[in-house]
Amino acid sequence: MTDLPRRAVTRSARLAALPLGYAGRTALGFGKKVGGKPAEAVATEIQQRTAEQVFKTLGELKGGAMKFGQAMSIAEVALPEEILAPYRATLTKLQDAAPAMPADTVHKQLAAALGDDWRSRFAEFDDEPAAAASIGQVHKAVWRDGREVAVKIQYPGAGKALMSDLNQVSRMARMFASMSPGLDIKPLLEELKARAAEELDYLSESNYQRTFAVAYDDDEDFVVPHVLAASPTTVVSEWLEGYPLSRVIADGTREERDRFGTLYLRFLMSGPARAGLLHSDPHPGNYRVLPDGRLGVLDFGAVARLPEGLPPSMGHLLRLATAGDAETVVEGLREEGFIKEGVDVDAQQLLDALRPFAEPAEHEYFHFTREWMRSHFTRLSDPRNPDFAQGFKINLPPQYMLIHRVWLGGIGVLSQMDAEVPMRGELERWLPAFAT
Repeated sequence: MTDLPRRAVTRSARLAALPLGYAGRTALGFGKKVGGKPAEAVATEIQQRTAEQVFKTLGELKGGAMKFGQAMSIAEVALPEEILAPYRATLTKLQDAAPAMPADTVHKQLAAALGDDWRSRFAEFDDEPAAAASIGQVHKAVWRDGREVAVKIQYPGAGKALMSDLNQVSRMARMFASMSPGLDIKPLLEELKARAAEELDYLSESNYQRTFAVAYDDDEDFVVPHVLAASPTTVVSEWLEGYPLSRVIADGTREERDRFGTLYLRFLMSGPARAGLLHSDPHPGNYRVLPDGRLGVLDFGAVARLPEGLPPSMGHLLRLATAGDAETVVEGLREEGFIKEGVDVDAQQLLDALRPFAEPAEHEYFHFTREWMRSHFTRLSDPRNPDFAQGFKINLPPQYMLIHRVWLGGIGVLSQMDAEVPMRGELERWLPAFAT
């Protein structure tokens, strides 16, 4: 089997320790404030210690905890060096962790999914996994018609472990709520659990992938592999030969960074218009640079259904934000549920807090950099800055959860890539109500 920790008592205890640790640090911080230590220094210390414990615990677990940690790791570009340095190795492990099933377990899973005669479907099958993630692993094989294929197989017990982790994360609502008091965390966590349960169904994932594959078939910029066979725990699809976007992040040329940054942005933005779906896992490991220069896209477990495209209100509010119309932006945010009833905000300070989302849209071409992202993070995480309190008053309506995940995660990846992209043109092309 894998090293996936599956004993409920062990997993629950380690996750439960997170809010307990937070409570202890909060009490310690209160004591230091009473003792005369500056409030902002106490807040920073609590934040750093909480981050350290969260990253450490999530990095040692798999399943839902690791998926949560992988999502957090995309945002590492925003962390200042003094916070990031101790965690960089842990964050890398979260992104690259690859527990492996032994061959006999793989064979049993394939027999259960494809039938006892599963070998007859393949001309060749490699027992060594080619890649692995939090709830499954991928094997390279040759289909009976000679096509190279990727066989994605879910870990036995992954579903139970994933939902157990997310139930524990839900119990941490008080900790998350105290970190962001404007956030209505409970419905958001329920939405997260519902979407995670959907990710466990590989048959559902295969249907999303089929829809994307048809929408982007023979596209000059993108390749989505077609599905050949699927079950609730296994997906067989065409193999994509290439290297991950993370290689461009690590050592790409300026031309590569700009080209594939543009294609990455274009795919994220175009999905709702072309397929009625939003690919909702912006992790660079889900994208491949192909030999012919196109961008290949993998992993369709996390998908938002947007049959009418991206919400026009999103484009409308972004356009108002770029124009600096703070009062109207706040009115729109209230209407969409981003500001809860009874929460008072300073309109201009709130607009300033939203600058990381609005600033790129102001430019025909925008150059995303780590320094730019970190400057905003430092400003918004500094209790002495007036924008600090405003940012924590923002709510995230459940229907926007995956959209927000893509928007924020995409900004993080583009900043990691150091990419200059035609931001305004892509927004005008794909985001309803932005250009009008």
